[in-house]
Amino acid sequence: MGLTQSEPAGSAPASTASTAGRPSVLAIDAGNSKTDVALVGPDGTVLGTARGGGFRPPVVGTERAVGGLARLVEEAARRAGGSGPPRVGHVSACLANVDLPSEEEQLTEALTGRGWGDTLTVANDIFALLRAGVADDGEPTGVAVVCGAGINCAGLGHGGRTARFPAIGRLSGDWGGGGFLSEEALWWAARAEDGRGEPTELARALPAHFGLTTMYELIEAVHLGRLEPSHRYALTPVLFAVAAGGDAVARAIVDRQAEEVVTMATVALTRLGLLAEETPVILGGGVLAARHPQLDDRVRELLAGRAPKAAPRVVTAPPVLGAALLGLDRTGAPPAAHARLRGHYDEDARAQGTRTQRVRTGVTETDGDDMGTGGPSGA
Repeated sequence: MGLTQSEPAGSAPASTASTAGRPSVLAIDAGNSKTDVALVGPDGTVLGTARGGGFRPPVVGTERAVGGLARLVEEAARRAGGSGPPRVGHVSACLANVDLPSEEEQLTEALTGRGWGDTLTVANDIFALLRAGVADDGEPTGVAVVCGAGINCAGLGHGGRTARFPAIGRLSGDWGGGGFLSEEALWWAARAEDGRGEPTELARALPAHFGLTTMYELIEAVHLGRLEPSHRYALTPVLFAVAAGGDAVARAIVDRQAEEVVTMATVALTRLGLLAEETPVILGGGVLAARHPQLDDRVRELLAGRAPKAAPRVVTAPPVLGAALLGLDRTGAPPAAHARLRGHYDEDARAQGTRTQRVRTGVTETDGDDMGTGGPSGA
């Protein structure tokens, strides 16, 4: 998959590295807003898990970011009945902010030094989404687009060929995700209020979300630091609500997001030579997983026109599933292990759905993960 791998000298082959009595795979999915860790047995049983905050080496530095992972790995090991750091057959680490080969190499070196596994693979977290969405049998081919805090895309073609984008933001030509959408909504709302732009309900709805009455008040609150920058992500669902009400400016922003999603997917399919064959296009991240009707319908409409054989599919399973599946692939686990692992996360998804339904009916006040709000979600 074009992923960086580390195999310590003298280590056992990956297919025989795991031994009875210890986990086979340490799976790490580290996104911008949250990190999931899972220890998985050779039969696909999830032995221990842990969840923590986001993984941002560019902000906090590599050592501090990896130190945060280490605490979660040890927590998962304790929940699996162990003590201290684990030792597994293979470490499958799918990490946000690992966009360039040099970043993969740096993180590979840092994680190898932790000694968690006989072998190690480091990849951008987009590959976890992609692996979670493709079938477990046959040659895995497909394209994934994640739209959460930001946007990213990667594809896997025949013979292990990959198509990727730097995904560093506007600098690398990207447009989209909760951060971009919020900024765009604020820009249009500010111009609507002072007369430089078209009228839009966003000029009222965005400040009202924070209990303010004008865009001037909201601009002042953001500029003077009375609102944390992360609070802007809360404006993305406001944007979608205003668009659903028919506002022309808001609808144009949502359509632009659909255009960007489909452009990335189509370019990746083209580069991999997959336009002429049925290929899954995996959609994930908080913005896409929320299935906002306008965005969802427009993405499918544009894909049908530009890549008629593409089969779009929204994946809401935790991306750590994909990281763990990559690990089982690497260790040569049997099909039954893949099925058991998927079954575990299917059960978790059903339980999560039950909790969410209870929130909606007033039975409980919390529902765990905040999927679908358009805030940071793994991109």
